[in-house]
Amino acid sequence: MSKRYEIFVTGKKGIFDPAGKTAQNALDNLGYAGIESLKIGKYIQLEGADSLSLAQVTEMCEKLLANPIIEDFRIEEVGE
Repeated sequence: MSKRYEIFVTGKKGIFDPAGKTAQNALDNLGYAGIESLKIGKYIQLEGADSLSLAQVTEMCEKLLANPIIEDFRIEEVGE
């Protein structure tokens, strides 16, 4: 058996997101008016042994998977 975690990484509030702004402008040019904000982040699926803990996954995010200076992350443990 194994544990699975889903990790959502997004830019911190107030940090400029050039990819999000580019996509927002492109959608506006395609006629999709009214979008006030668009942010682009990362989605990570991590699977590991049953002994893998939420604390370990949090540490992985803090050390490598997210940049704590400019990004926030949220972790969800999901069923098999």
